[in-house]
Amino acid sequence: MYQEERLLKILDYLKTHNQVSNQEICSMLDISRDTARRDIIKLVEEETAIRTHGGIALPHFKEEIKAYKERLTTASKQKYQIGKEASTYIMDGDLCFLDVSTTIKFLCEHLKASSILYTHSLDNAEMLSTKEFVELNILGGNFNQKNRFFYGPEMISQLNDICFDKVFLGSAGISSDGIYYADEEDAYIKKIVSKRAKQVFLLADYEKFNHTSYYKAMSFLDVDTLITDKEPPGNFIELLNNHGVQIELVREGVEN
Repeated sequence: MYQEERLLKILDYLKTHNQVSNQEICSMLDISRDTARRDIIKLVEEETAIRTHGGIALPHFKEEIKAYKERLTTASKQKYQIGKEASTYIMDGDLCFLDVSTTIKFLCEHLKASSILYTHSLDNAEMLSTKEFVELNILGGNFNQKNRFFYGPEMISQLNDICFDKVFLGSAGISSDGIYYADEEDAYIKKIVSKRAKQVFLLADYEKFNHTSYYKAMSFLDVDTLITDKEPPGNFIELLNNHGVQIELVREGVEN
């Protein structure tokens, strides 16, 4: 088979699948790795494909990757802003529970108050372990490796004996009927601590609205303050106001 024929077959495959690996090209065309490499170089030189890790993709796939990376960067900046803002609500002497989430980890990073903190998040614990002014209590139990938090009956028993000044929670999704999470055990922990706190702070970026997940943990009646990066959609503003939830928008400018 001539190279031109092979290139056309590769391009036909890319039109359907967007990307293809070196090994797939070898198998599909029954050619050696050296031949596949030469075909790849030719397609890249002619700008009909772009290199990826282990293969090639259509050029528009590059734009999709770029857009996805930009969304991730924007989301991280929003979480950073929300976490930093939330850290200012913890005062010296406060007894607080800190949830497991990227946003809460940013809160831990910026925390400056001499406070008593409980968390079931391994990432939070690692971050807070560097802060000598914090009294850190790690809630133990079985370890969820995927989302890096602990859970178990002993933890629930311990939580039921604590009255928190403030609880800071993230979310997987916020629907019109409440706040949702991906893990059943984690959702149950949030349900417990939200009932054991004088103040409940919900930290959520704008993208969480009108999204749901598997397990509902709280209604809006359980939340005192929402800290977010943009004004919520109109239907949520009405819901939040009707349930007495204070809406706090993060301030612009996150650099120290």
